[in-house]
Amino acid sequence: MTQAALARTLELSPSYLNQMERNQRPLTVPVLLRLNAVFGLDVQLFSEAEEARLIPDLRAALADQGAAASLAEVREIAANMPGIAQAIISMQNRLRDTSEQVDLMAGRLSGETGAEPAPFEAVRDYFYHNRNYIAALDEAGEALGQGIRAGRMAEGLSERLAGRHGIRVSMDDDTSALRRFDDSAGVLHLSSRLTPGQRAFQMATQLAFLEQGDVIAQLADGAGLAGEDARTLLRIGLANYFAGAVILPYRSFLEAAESEGYDIERLAHRFGVGFETTCHRLSTLQRPEARGVPFFFIRVDRAGNISKRQSATDFHFSRIGGSCPLWNVYEAFSRPGEVLTQVAQMPDGRSYLWIARTVSHGTGGFGAPVKRFAVALGCDLAHAERLVYARGVDLRNPDLATPIGAGCKVCDRPACPQRAFPMSGRPARTDADRTSFAPYSGQ
Repeated sequence: MTQAALARTLELSPSYLNQMERNQRPLTVPVLLRLNAVFGLDVQLFSEAEEARLIPDLRAALADQGAAASLAEVREIAANMPGIAQAIISMQNRLRDTSEQVDLMAGRLSGETGAEPAPFEAVRDYFYHNRNYIAALDEAGEALGQGIRAGRMAEGLSERLAGRHGIRVSMDDDTSALRRFDDSAGVLHLSSRLTPGQRAFQMATQLAFLEQGDVIAQLADGAGLAGEDARTLLRIGLANYFAGAVILPYRSFLEAAESEGYDIERLAHRFGVGFETTCHRLSTLQRPEARGVPFFFIRVDRAGNISKRQSATDFHFSRIGGSCPLWNVYEAFSRPGEVLTQVAQMPDGRSYLWIARTVSHGTGGFGAPVKRFAVALGCDLAHAERLVYARGVDLRNPDLATPIGAGCKVCDRPACPQRAFPMSGRPARTDADRTSFAPYSGQ
C-alpha cells in the first residue's frame, strides 16, 4: 500500500503516519487497535521486546571487541537500524564460535579442555528466538496429557507405550542412564530411582520420538543450525519440550498457575513434579490466545556456570564474563531449600521480580555424588502483582530494587561494590576502581 492509502485506511493524516514511520511519533494504543481491526495483525508484533532483546546482545558484541558504546548509542542502533544490529551480533557470534573451535582444537592437541561447544548456544538461541513456545509440540502434548486421568500420568503413559507401540517399561536398579530404549526388544528401561513425575517425563520423552518424530525432524531441519551436533541437541530439546507439555498440559496448568498465584511449590505438589520442572514449564506459557506471565528461567551451579536458560521475554542472560554476584540466584546456595525473592533493577532502568531456590539431582546415598544447582524464575515488575511472591512488597518503591547487571564485562555501573573488573573497552574510572582491580591491593 502507498503511504497515503495506509493513512486513509487507518484514519490518520499522511503527515502523522510519516512521522510514525520516521520514529518521530509513538505508535499509540488506538493506532495499534486500528491495525488489529483492519488487518487482523497481532499487536505483539509491534512490541518493543525485540528492540530490548537486541540492546544487551549488541552491547555484549561491541564489548567483546573493546568498543565502549554508550547505552544511548546502542539503543539508537537497535531502534533505527535493527538489521545492522543483528548483523553485528551475528558476526560476533560467528567469531566466538570460531574461537571456541580453535580452543577446542588446541585443547585436543595439548590435552586441555576447551570452552563449551557452540551447539549448546545455538539450541538455546533457537528456543530464545521462539520465545520458548513451540506451538505444534505444545498443542500435541496437551492433547495427549489431557486424555490421561489426573493422578495417573505415569500409568497412563506406560499403557500408551504398551497399547500403541508394543513397548514394555522396565524399572531397573542397575541402569546408569535415566532412560534407555532397547528398540529390538521393545523395552524402555528407566531408573528405579526416578520419582513418579520423573518416570512420566521420561516416558513422554520417548513418546515424543515415537509419535512426533516427523514434526521434531522438520523443526530441527528448518532451524538453520550449522552442524549435525546442534540439530541432534535440538531434537532432544524439542522432545523434552513435548514431554513437559504432556505432563503439564497447557490450559489446565495455566488455570492452576493463575488460581495459585504462580506459587511454584503448590503447583509442583499439585501436578506431582519437581520445583525445577515447574519453573521450566512456567517459562513456556506464551500461547498467543492464552498467555501466562512471561517468565525467564535460569539454572546455575556454584561456579556461576549457566546450564539452562530459557526466556519468554526480553531479559538478557550474559554470554560473557559470568553473571552478577548481587543476583539472588547465587545467594540461594547459602540458604538451601529456601525460596528467596528479590526485586532487581538492570542498568537500563527496568526492574524485575526474581524467585530463586536450590535443587538437587541424585540419590544422596553415602558416597554417591549429588548435583546441586540454583534455579531462578523472574518476570518484569509489571506482572509481579499476579504472583504470591509480591505480597507485602512495595513494588512502587524505587529504593527497594537491588542494582544488578548482566556481567561485569558489559555492565557500566561504575560504583558497584562487587565489580570484578572494568567494562570491556573502558579503563577504571576512579582511584577506587583502579585499586579494586589491582593485584595485591590489600583488600
